Amino acid sequence: MTDSPRCRECLAEVEHCHGTVILHLAQRAECTEPDCTTPEVLHAFRIDCVAVGCVCADSAGRRLAV
Repeated sequence: MTDSPRCRECLAEVEHCHGTVILHLAQRAECTEPDCTTPEVLHAFRIDCVAVGCVCADSAGRRLAV
């Protein structure tokens, strides 16, 4: 078994997640990592849901900034 490289936050033992937060307009934000309990602000990567083909912005009658 080889050691995999660790990120800065892992080395500092700071709470974080390696997933991406998907920001929805009409729903709660979700993380791409299953069972993630890390707060949304502690994720390094965030994207609008329209980037992954979500239609919740259209169903709410608004568009998210792209």
